Amino acid sequence: MGGDTSDGGQGRQPGEWGHRAVPHPGDIRIEAWAACREHCLAEAVLAVVECFADVSRVRPTAVDRVRLPEACDDDLLAALLDEVLFRLEVYGQVPVDVEADEADGGLDVRLAVAGLADVEVTGAVPAVAWDDLRMWPDPYGWSCAVRVEA
Repeated sequence: MGGDTSDGGQGRQPGEWGHRAVPHPGDIRIEAWAACREHCLAEAVLAVVECFADVSRVRPTAVDRVRLPEACDDDLLAALLDEVLFRLEVYGQVPVDVEADEADGGLDVRLAVAGLADVEVTGAVPAVAWDDLRMWPDPYGWSCAVRVEA
């Protein structure tokens, strides 16, 4: 199970994953969940992308690898989202698929990307509210929440 679900992961079963955007006064709150921390991070990236682009019919044109050093869970989420937004701003790359794996205490991330010109832009690129970002283990795996300024 991936993508948006109607219950926001609240009634999920072990092994399920997904993400959703929830209206927040003046902003959007992104929520993501998965069985493991790495998949939850990947879902968070896809949720942020969905705030401004439809990548459902886009094939990646390149694969980039990112290595993030060991950090607390919240800092890993912040660093990954920062990297994604940096690549969007500087290189015009939009992730259409994401895989993350733990490696030597850090995180290895594979970003399958397409050019911004190749995706359907549906809104403004959001800015992440770094002060309202959280990632935590839960009874079914991992969850995270991020407020983005749309």
